[in-house]
Amino acid sequence: MAHMKFDETKLKAAETSECPVKSNENLRQNAAECPASVGKTNDKDVIDPANMMPPPNQRPSLDQPFPLATHREISSIPRSGKDENWVYPSQQMFWNAMLRKGWRWRESDINQDDMSNIIFIHNANNEAAWKEVLKWEAMHAKECMCPKLKSFGGKAQEYSPRARIRSYMGYERPFDRHDWIIDRCGKDVRYVIDYYDGGAVDMTTGQFAIMDVRPALDSVSNVWDRMKVAWWRWTVASSDSS
Repeated sequence: MAHMKFDETKLKAAETSECPVKSNENLRQNAAECPASVGKTNDKDVIDPANMMPPPNQRPSLDQPFPLATHREISSIPRSGKDENWVYPSQQMFWNAMLRKGWRWRESDINQDDMSNIIFIHNANNEAAWKEVLKWEAMHAKECMCPKLKSFGGKAQEYSPRARIRSYMGYERPFDRHDWIIDRCGKDVRYVIDYYDGGAVDMTTGQFAIMDVRPALDSVSNVWDRMKVAWWRWTVASSDSS
């Protein structure tokens, strides 16, 4: 079956990953989180400024009930400042991050298969978010043919102005928000990504969220891009209805 729902206890168990997201105790938020950096140091007090996280922890936790994979999938997202792509967290890293946030495993919580599914969903939705970013960046292809992700951060409790306006109009609020900083060949461009509940998880594609991805309204260039896209969408909608 392509679509599925995780048990509520399992949703609440998966609080966070190695990515910098403020958890709402919901699997959907975890699966929406950003790529994690590789990390090279063993100093637990060192924070990577690119993702605001400590170095990856691949060691099994004390009393861990089952082994977890330590393999990390390389994303398709180029990393700014390095000749490499961002790397997603492993199952073990995800587990350790949940423990670091205060979660403790119970037998009714997630199992080995659930951890595999969480990582699959997490990675698939970040790939989808990057594709949405590239659609906007295509308007600047002459300026930069290879945009890269420089840094990112979670702002789940800081609703964007658009999300707040939508909620005033009676629409649901996003369950998560991320801000991604894109390196447009030397120019930093901030993107806001609001994640809305898309219903059951499609385990064929890993998709579950409706993403509202757009440049932040913090520069003249971004405002102009938003105006152009809004005009294109309105004219297309008008022509389709005529």
